[in-house]
Amino acid sequence: MKHTINPDHIAIILVETQIPENIGAVARAMHNMGLTRLVLVDPSNCDLSRVVKMATGSSIDLIEQMEIHDDLKDAIGPFQYVVGTTARLGSHRPAMTNPRRLAREMLSFSQNNEIAILFGPEDRGLSNHQLQYCHTIATIPTAHFSSLNLAQAVMIFSYELFQAGSEKPIESPPRLANKFELEGMYGHLKDVFLKIGFINPQNPEHWMLNIRRFLSRLPLRAREVQVIRGVCRQIDWYTEQLEKMRRERGMEAIGSSAGEVQENEGDQED
Repeated sequence: MKHTINPDHIAIILVETQIPENIGAVARAMHNMGLTRLVLVDPSNCDLSRVVKMATGSSIDLIEQMEIHDDLKDAIGPFQYVVGTTARLGSHRPAMTNPRRLAREMLSFSQNNEIAILFGPEDRGLSNHQLQYCHTIATIPTAHFSSLNLAQAVMIFSYELFQAGSEKPIESPPRLANKFELEGMYGHLKDVFLKIGFINPQNPEHWMLNIRRFLSRLPLRAREVQVIRGVCRQIDWYTEQLEKMRRERGMEAIGSSAGEVQENEGDQED
């Protein structure tokens, strides 16, 4: 028996899409490969009359059921694993995987976890800021020219997910922490790191990117996120106690100084 990816746990998320026809073409590509969950984030133009021109046949069902969000963090919040796609590489956006390798990795993840694959706007792709929310970054290998049509890129990822399978039983990991839980943790870590001087306050997000990459190597479970936040709360408590002690010592020092001044004034009067 061939074990395959659970398509019901895969969502394609289009971020700031500009051309309505591309939304329809993406829906058609997804439908060809058995994916049904389409999510839009802040689309520039979502003229349904133009969208359905490309979403022919039963793929129109995807358009009728698609979700639309104003904010990326809200859109990815329920997902346990988020994949960013890009054709532009650099020190802040390294290629960590490709569609075929990603599909093999998602065989086990998709059994108990919701997975989102992000695609950016047609003219520039996902920004560095948007990619920081992703567990991994995937790029499609090409011979020379790396830019692909949006629907072409979605089709390649969808095809690899459709083809992925294993004759051996799949060992499914338990439910991972979702992005709501992870972003709460990262926000807490940033506050604590700033408080203890671990990261540069001039550009904390740059330093937090390294922390995000480190903790994304082995996706965290919800319980593990709770443990990390428990450590953060203890550091918060300890630093608050230190600050309280400093204030009390400062008040004692001021009181001692005031007493000395009064004694000196009394001596002068004598």
